[in-house]
Amino acid sequence: MSLYLLIGTILWLYVLSVLKRARLSAFMFIVGSAGLFFILMGFAQPYWVWFFTHAVIHGESLFGLITHWCQVILRTGAVYIPTAMGSVTMRIDFECSGIIETAALVSLICFFPTYARREKLFYAVFGTLFIYLANIIRLSVVVTIVHFAGADSYFVAHAIIGRLVFYVLVIALYYNVFTYSQLAQGVYRELVGRRLDRKSQQN
Repeated sequence: MSLYLLIGTILWLYVLSVLKRARLSAFMFIVGSAGLFFILMGFAQPYWVWFFTHAVIHGESLFGLITHWCQVILRTGAVYIPTAMGSVTMRIDFECSGIIETAALVSLICFFPTYARREKLFYAVFGTLFIYLANIIRLSVVVTIVHFAGADSYFVAHAIIGRLVFYVLVIALYYNVFTYSQLAQGVYRELVGRRLDRKSQQN
């Protein structure tokens, strides 16, 4: 652990304790979520980045095995996309891991005052899986476009269309979770809430 990260974590915990005693919930949410985000990103290197990146690599490899539209080298994360005019090579790296979006989501959920602890845990796990699948969908869209449209479409597919698809999905997730919409409540009630109610009734 970096000395700066350790000192920053201690100061962050102290500020949180002051804000909690002062009952400044809005400032606690802002300071808590922002501080936790930077702490999670500090701990992300190198292990969590490696884990998230390789999870995406294996997911996209499965897409390639099913469609035969790309070939993924698991060790390096290189994605070879065959086209009518040769092939295109894409690399899955830190940018494709989704670690930044996941860390931001988890940080916000941990200090979001609306949810109970069980709901926070549920949405943290659900959101992490959702962002992972959104990344797979983004890369699959890029592979599909390049495979059929050719190498000249790579920039548009990767830099514009792929990112647009990913961020639309992530924004939809953030919107539904943090506005406490009927959809967000329904997901928790359908998957978890009803089971807990049944167990409490049986006991």
